[in-house]
Amino acid sequence: MHIEFAESARSTIGIEWEVAIVDRETGELASVGDRVLERLRQADGSPHPQITHELLTNTVELVSGVHTRVDDAVADLAGQIDAVRGALDSIGAYELICSGSHPFSQWYDQSLTDKERYHKLIDRTRWWGRNMMIWGIHVHVGLEDRDKALPILDGLLAYVPHLQALSASSPFWAGVETGYASNRALMFQQLPTAGLPYPLADWAAYERYVDDLVRTGVIEDHTEVRWDIRPSPKWGTIEVRVCDGVSTATEIAGVAALIQCLVEWMSERLDAGESLPVLQPWYVRENKWRAARYGMDAEIITDIAGTERLVSDDVRELITTLAPVADRLGCGPALQRLRDTLEGGASYQRQLRVAHEAGGDLRAVVTHLARELRQGVPDRALG
Repeated sequence: MHIEFAESARSTIGIEWEVAIVDRETGELASVGDRVLERLRQADGSPHPQITHELLTNTVELVSGVHTRVDDAVADLAGQIDAVRGALDSIGAYELICSGSHPFSQWYDQSLTDKERYHKLIDRTRWWGRNMMIWGIHVHVGLEDRDKALPILDGLLAYVPHLQALSASSPFWAGVETGYASNRALMFQQLPTAGLPYPLADWAAYERYVDDLVRTGVIEDHTEVRWDIRPSPKWGTIEVRVCDGVSTATEIAGVAALIQCLVEWMSERLDAGESLPVLQPWYVRENKWRAARYGMDAEIITDIAGTERLVSDDVRELITTLAPVADRLGCGPALQRLRDTLEGGASYQRQLRVAHEAGGDLRAVVTHLARELRQGVPDRALG
């Protein structure tokens, strides 16, 4: 099977941001996404070109254009948030939040978007599929050469725990404190073709993999390969999907800057004739679990020799290593903002703190998430 890889400008960036709609009074998820999208139709009646539906009608997805600078992509998304808020205000008393999971809403109360692709997914996956009350961000980075896609994908797997810990925002599930920083990470990988990618030697091996799945009826096309990191042939990008839903615009900028810098850094090393270091698959899998469980307190495996280090310490060093790349890409300040997360806590830590201070009342967590999304920065950043 031949899979065409689109032309894309090197290290350009696009971001997809899934946001949930909640009732302002109860904090419960609200299945009004279809009504929002109706109000956002263009003058000619066509759908909004960048704000779309998702699996459940309690969600809308915002899709930035293609940008060279992270700040421009985030500003694009911020404008879309404003448009969604305007539509929501015309419907009723609703708010927006973003996190990897909702603190207490139940799967059986949610409505499925009426689209054949989603109905097919749920028919196949049943209970696991219906439990996919999860939200994330997807970051696309342009590659000018298709043959860089799989080497960079393999290199990025060493940084799955860094990205997962920084973005972790799903400590609660259906009213239960799970003990995981990112319960979403372990929930999402229950879907067929989701989770960590398989080691594939080159693009031809990737094409054979997709062909095998199509021939055996697992998928209809390569877009149904839902790996945590994957090539996105339609856009000519590497797509990083491992992150939980990120609660604020400043944190999205920081995580997106880290991803953009990592891809460019690896691309430069390939240009210089270097081979990118690749962790053993069993280390990658263990690192993912540790970051999902312990978040910023995870001790991760950093090299093929089995060296272990606190993920937060490795992130600090990584920010310094990537600073020159960030300056060239124009995302230096965004990358440095990750230090705020290291010092003030990731979203899962802030949610746990709010729940504790509220005596376990998870409605306070929803209020907190809504406030953070509105102000664009974490609560602790306001002092």
